[in-house]
Amino acid sequence: MSGPVKTPHPQQLADAIQRLVANDWPAAHALVQDLDDPIAWRVHGLVHRVEGDLANAGYWYDKAGVTMDAARSVEDEISELREYLLLTNAKPD
Repeated sequence: MSGPVKTPHPQQLADAIQRLVANDWPAAHALVQDLDDPIAWRVHGLVHRVEGDLANAGYWYDKAGVTMDAARSVEDEISELREYLLLTNAKPD
């Protein structure tokens, strides 16, 4: 890890997802690698899935409590994560 572990801001996760959409998994990885949160772990797993490192992806999906589904498209998972972030970001404190 490059710095202290922290809880992510929803925008940080949205930015990481946007980097994945732009096919820039190294930048997405830089945004999520130090985060300590189940959704961040899932995004981290997705980053490694896009990278092609399925063993590492599996570790992060397991840590997030999510089963990695290789038959599911990356685009579908990105859509689900975006929807989740929109819903959680819209909730009042």
